[in-house]
Amino acid sequence: MGRLVRILIFIALAWSGYWYVAGYGLRSAIVAWFSAQEARGWQADYAEIATSGYPARHQTRLTSPALADPASGTAWQAEWLELDSPAIWPGRQTMRFAETPQRLSYLDQTAIVSARDMQAELHLQPGVALALERMALTSGPWSISREGEALASAGDLTLLMEQTETPETYRIDLEAAGFSPGEDLRRLMRSSTALPRNFQTLKADMTVRFDKRWDRSALEEQRPQPVRVDLALAEMKWGELRLFATGKLDVDTQGIPTGEVALKAENWREMLAMAHAAGALPDQAVDPATKVLNLLAGLGGNPNALDVQLNFRDGFVALGPIPLGPAPRLILR
Repeated sequence: MGRLVRILIFIALAWSGYWYVAGYGLRSAIVAWFSAQEARGWQADYAEIATSGYPARHQTRLTSPALADPASGTAWQAEWLELDSPAIWPGRQTMRFAETPQRLSYLDQTAIVSARDMQAELHLQPGVALALERMALTSGPWSISREGEALASAGDLTLLMEQTETPETYRIDLEAAGFSPGEDLRRLMRSSTALPRNFQTLKADMTVRFDKRWDRSALEEQRPQPVRVDLALAEMKWGELRLFATGKLDVDTQGIPTGEVALKAENWREMLAMAHAAGALPDQAVDPATKVLNLLAGLGGNPNALDVQLNFRDGFVALGPIPLGPAPRLILR
């Protein structure tokens, strides 16, 4: 019995030593990373850093973290950020975000993000690069506002990004239950008062190939850029409006997409009016678009349902035969 007690004491002391050394190493790595970003010209600071979670986990909390990249004009700050990982392997990280408002800025625009139970689970490959195998971002009720006015909100959020057999390619699933576009977007689109406040469905399922895998350089240097997007299905249901999309796009080094996206729309006239009100459809294109889409809908047998294709060519986008204007550039800042 005495020998067993001595063995247990030795194991406990050895594990305690490992826990403290590993915790110190994690804390030192975080401090060094912030210092390295400051040396690159970023704003990268925090008020305090502390580690807890003994004996099974390492929970490292940063108080008042703030990051700002002058090259891209993006900045973020929060009351606190917590990194939580099993003591035996730090490559399974869970990042927990403060429920108090977070500030997210791009150039001179600042948005306030409020979210309950927001966390990101990160599965990282062993090695200095810390390549991303899987990320799952989840949240309870959340909202984004600017200058006191809501821009968007939802009852929850699920974003899954998982590496495939090709290291640069990721499967991405997105879903937000009870999504509300906010009054600012409603006014912009002059949406019908008959539409409910929240979407019944908003989700997307796609596979994206990037020009490089996601790893620590994505934050420290340049974000990976999409080179191919395979949209299995995007679905939106908002009252009587229904929109389904599927297709494939190739993206060049300038972020210009080429390819086709098939659309199926129900109550498409309301969508056309909203696109016009939002500025996506020029005034001179409204009447021709309505006539052509009426014809296409009639061919399908249901005048309220429309099957059409978005064509991306030479930097421009067209809805079937109707030119809409320059195509959006798919660039991650």
